[in-house]
Amino acid sequence: MTESQANTINANLTPLPDKVGVDGLEDKWRGVWDEGGVYKFRNTRDRKAVYSIDTPPPTVSGHLHVGHVFSYTHTDIIARFKRMNGFDVFYPMGWDDNGLPTERRVQNYYGVRVDTSLKYDPNFVPPFEGTDGKKIDAKDQVPISRKNFIELCEKLTAQDEKQFEALWRSLGLSIDWSQTYHTIGEHPQRVAQKAFLRNLARGEAYQKDAPGLWDVTFQTAVAQAELESREYPGFYHKIAFRFEDGTPIYIETTRPELLAACGALIAHPDDDRYKKYFGQYVYSPLFRVKVPILAHKAAEMDKGAGIAMCCTFGDVTDVEWWRDLNLPLRSIIQRNGRIVMDTPDWIEDGKGREIFQETAGKTTFSARKIIVDALRESGDLDGEPTPTKRMTNFYEKGDKPLEIVTSRQWYLKNGGTDQQLNAELIERGKELNFHPDFMRVRYENWVHGLNGDWLISRQRFFGVPFPLWYPVKEDGTADYDHPIVPSEDILPIDPTDDVPEGYSEDQRDVPGGFTAEQDIMDTWATSSLTPQIVTRWEEPGEENRAIFNATFPMDLRPQGQDIIRTWLFSSVDRAHLENKCLPWASATLSGWILDPDHKKMSKSKGNVVVPDKPIKQFGADAVRYWAAAARLGLDATYDEGQMKIGRRLAIKLLNATKFALAIGREDENHHVGAAATASWNPADVTEPLDRAAMAKMAHVVSEATKNLNNYEHSKALEVIENYFWQFCDDYIELVKNRAYGTADSTGHVPSEKAVKSARTALGLGLDAFTRLLAPYLPYATEEVWSWMHEGEGSVHRAAWPKAETYAAAAFKASPELLTHAGEALAALRGIKSKAKVSMKTPILSVKLGVSDEVRGSIESALADIAEAGRVVGRISFVGAAAAAKAIKETAEAAKDAAAEAKAEAEAAIDVIVADSELGEPPAKKPKNQ
Repeated sequence: MTESQANTINANLTPLPDKVGVDGLEDKWRGVWDEGGVYKFRNTRDRKAVYSIDTPPPTVSGHLHVGHVFSYTHTDIIARFKRMNGFDVFYPMGWDDNGLPTERRVQNYYGVRVDTSLKYDPNFVPPFEGTDGKKIDAKDQVPISRKNFIELCEKLTAQDEKQFEALWRSLGLSIDWSQTYHTIGEHPQRVAQKAFLRNLARGEAYQKDAPGLWDVTFQTAVAQAELESREYPGFYHKIAFRFEDGTPIYIETTRPELLAACGALIAHPDDDRYKKYFGQYVYSPLFRVKVPILAHKAAEMDKGAGIAMCCTFGDVTDVEWWRDLNLPLRSIIQRNGRIVMDTPDWIEDGKGREIFQETAGKTTFSARKIIVDALRESGDLDGEPTPTKRMTNFYEKGDKPLEIVTSRQWYLKNGGTDQQLNAELIERGKELNFHPDFMRVRYENWVHGLNGDWLISRQRFFGVPFPLWYPVKEDGTADYDHPIVPSEDILPIDPTDDVPEGYSEDQRDVPGGFTAEQDIMDTWATSSLTPQIVTRWEEPGEENRAIFNATFPMDLRPQGQDIIRTWLFSSVDRAHLENKCLPWASATLSGWILDPDHKKMSKSKGNVVVPDKPIKQFGADAVRYWAAAARLGLDATYDEGQMKIGRRLAIKLLNATKFALAIGREDENHHVGAAATASWNPADVTEPLDRAAMAKMAHVVSEATKNLNNYEHSKALEVIENYFWQFCDDYIELVKNRAYGTADSTGHVPSEKAVKSARTALGLGLDAFTRLLAPYLPYATEEVWSWMHEGEGSVHRAAWPKAETYAAAAFKASPELLTHAGEALAALRGIKSKAKVSMKTPILSVKLGVSDEVRGSIESALADIAEAGRVVGRISFVGAAAAAKAIKETAEAAKDAAAEAKAEAEAAIDVIVADSELGEPPAKKPKNQ
């Protein structure tokens, strides 16, 4: 087989439709793809032949918005590109259906809340079946058992997932829908529990009683990665602590309600104002508790009075002081955010105990008012509170500032307390390919800034249970130091339902028996294992082992930039601990979608656009085009104007392809003939202009391929699209008459060889564009592919075009010829536009000003240029500079400043009109004809 034969593209042409359009293509092709298994993973065993994607499982909490469409389209473009490059693409989809968002949605949707004291009711019917988004107050929610609540979670998420899948299918995501999972499903639970037990066995997971951030609304502990710092209004209160003799020392605080929890006053060791007091004692106002004055470098000399009270706990700095200075633990805030009911034993003063009882059971807001009023009355409040705003930690999904509560929690090592592990995770980040690379610093900053291990336990209900029980001592307390661990082969388990080996159900929660771990895992503790879940890590059976070996470590993790610290980092941590490697080779980070006012789209702001709307209005290809035009890592504005451009591109591809395929197949009544075959051999491209078009195509294929391999989907689209429009607007216009093989304006009939050259270049070109645009416009490209390659399968399983094919057709021609020929055609048409006559008006003669560098190439395509421009007479040439000078002189003589300026501008253009003569415009046909 010769080289030209190897590069030949054979086509099976179908009868073409009378009318073409993008409407209805989604419904037409989606079913064909499903029926043919076009996107199904073929179970390739060779790791080098597989491309695996750790697709983000969207949170199932009601509705998606166009921000999801944006980022998932980026991933799909890469998946389609890799598939066309011969990879067996492993592209699963998951649903992140456990966690707080799902619980909140279920509570509002059904009007229920969990009461762990209640038994399961198999006949329970919820009070509501959807509340139209209205929030139901907790007091109006019906209490139900944990098991009943979980059943409602599973029921609602199943409904939501059907809607999500329908959207992804309409968008044209090339997901393998046989590879789906739920983060609350049996398999993910088994993986999460197995990984945890192995972490526990290696000492990487541990539990301890410690102060931690607590959300009083959701009644759960919160990890460092879930914090969000927000500005919060408050008041500074200047309060007097007093020495034994009554001498005051003033502190300033925004949280006077914590006075009873004070364990010390803290100042910076270098603060000359307080050095003399270090080691002395003062008494707290109202409560008369004796506390020391101590030094710590974390105290801020320039903040407030420069000396602060340390309460256990008001903020994270209090925790640091408490640990470093070995202060007493004096907690007065409960998990519900209210002051404890019992007066603490460290308050011995009778009046102080009375004041504390006034605050007992109150919210911090109410307690603050009581304490401030008492301080005024006692004379320990110096002046009135002054308003201020402070940065306060919130749970990212919460509405109230976090409290710090001491509780027993589970932790997983992540480098926050282990410097060696921290350094290893920094090195893992250096191994990972970040796209764009500037996102790498976010990972490194996060790891460097960790100040504690990952808190992975949550006091919620719908999630993966910790697979543990504890012995119950004879005094009825749980022995947390000796957890009862199940064997891996019985996972997953729910310790609140299942019984440990060697025990019976009647021994639950009784002395000498066992008790279940009530907490569940943080949703990220499961999501961080998506690479292991989808690749079937440690699942039994030869088939599962083969899939794991062929897909792990994975190739790509696509995700949002805002969850680098949570999902990306936690996944790296889990794979490093368990698999001793990165979970994937590359990570692509998407930006955010902004509304027309350039504000981030979010449900909380009420500025989201539901993706169904633009898909129905403009078509899936158009919406994908808008998404694909945005670069990784950068925010993009929701822009319907871009979608209109994408729709126009898809329609143009349909029309241009139909036009080219119809050439030579029309009968005398101008109807497209029956099916036919075609052979587009690069060796048949012989004419200079055709070769120039193929030279440009070789360059475009090369650039697009390079950009897509570098995950630069937007750059690839720009290169492809720019040439597509040039191909349609210039090349097709220049060669269509020759491609038809009819006589030109002078009566000259092109040779059979010249006709074949044009038709071959058109076929090769549009075949290439169909493949190049397939990752971006899957519906329109599948439609035109079916016209060209009937019975040859989907374009999305076709081979990606190779630059060599078009380089062979170019035969070392320069792509600049097409550019110059297009300029010449534009100049000729400009004559008619200026004269306001029809484009069919003949040009009797024309003098073109061209640069010496391009004259030769223009002359090589002169016949096509003349025919496209309807030049029936002679085309002569003068130098471009001379032509511009003559035009300028004419303009000066006519005192036409605008024409003079135009001449100066045109002097820089390769082709301009120096002089011309027009013939008579063609006669207009009567309207009734």
